Amino acid sequence: METTQQIANRFREVILNGTWIANTNYKAQVLNTTWQQATRKVSTLNTIAALTFHINYYIAGVLNVFKGGTLDIKDVNSFNCPPITSEQDWHNLRDTLITNAEYFAVTLEQMPNTILETVFVDEKYGNYRRNINAMIEHSYYHLGQITLIKKLLTTEQ
Repeated sequence: METTQQIANRFREVILNGTWIANTNYKAQVLNTTWQQATRKVSTLNTIAALTFHINYYIAGVLNVFKGGTLDIKDVNSFNCPPITSEQDWHNLRDTLITNAEYFAVTLEQMPNTILETVFVDEKYGNYRRNINAMIEHSYYHLGQITLIKKLLTTEQ
């Protein structure tokens, strides 16, 4: 079974510094995306900004539980990205994602391995391991979307 350290490393890989599975990560993708690209709509797809907000929304929500708080996130609010109208707005959003992800990984790796099999907030959500692994899988799913949207944006120009 994976330890909290190993799972934290897998989380870092998708968000902060890995290239093993997807050949990229969120940090690499968002740092080289302009605010115009991040907010540009491609057909009916979500924008890169909306997807960045969405992933950060869940990271911040689970991180709040890690810190002893309550689980306050709701799926219905997960795409309520505030308007991005400048490069500064975009930098703030992407920097918040990166900061929260770094804190998430550090907090996770400092947890005892035994936490992974304990109930996450309520039995209906399963255990910590299930929720953290779902966060990683969810992040890869949307990372793929961001990568494809960026390719579509560059071929449209």
